[in-house]
Amino acid sequence: MSPLFRRERTPVRVERGERLLADAVAADARLGGTRDALYVVRTLGHDRLGLEETVRIPWEQVQAADWDQDTSTLRVSEVGAWGERRPEHTFNLTEPGRLLELVRERVTASVVLQRHVPVDGRRGVRVIARRAPRGDQPIAWFYEYDEGVDPDDPAVRRAAAEAFAEARAAVGAD
Repeated sequence: MSPLFRRERTPVRVERGERLLADAVAADARLGGTRDALYVVRTLGHDRLGLEETVRIPWEQVQAADWDQDTSTLRVSEVGAWGERRPEHTFNLTEPGRLLELVRERVTASVVLQRHVPVDGRRGVRVIARRAPRGDQPIAWFYEYDEGVDPDDPAVRRAAAEAFAEARAAVGAD
């Protein structure tokens, strides 16, 4: 493509105090990553109007990020409440660059503890502790239930409460 017609990538704007470490372009969005969060910038309406929406997803709120190399698709699902649909974002990246490495490293770094407790055979509940990369936020605690495990079952609730107490003690939380 001739330099005359080359479209320059607009940098992803990030919050004050953060620095863009990696970015990528998807078919319908621009993505950027900092030490603290994944940024998703989508154009609203006609491209010529220049209206954009920026969504900031803190790394500790990313439940999972999966890369499908065959389709060049990055799927990011956010932490959610049990029984509710988790927000999920799908991006077809033409050139992922270093963004994939950053996503993997930052999501992994946010996990303080992950412990699986069997309740019914191998099925059970997972207690997860996540922390913001800056460490300036309290640890966030989550439960994930295996398929077929009923969180309203008293035995499951008891096992989850015990696992939670043990996990908090293991990381020194009050």
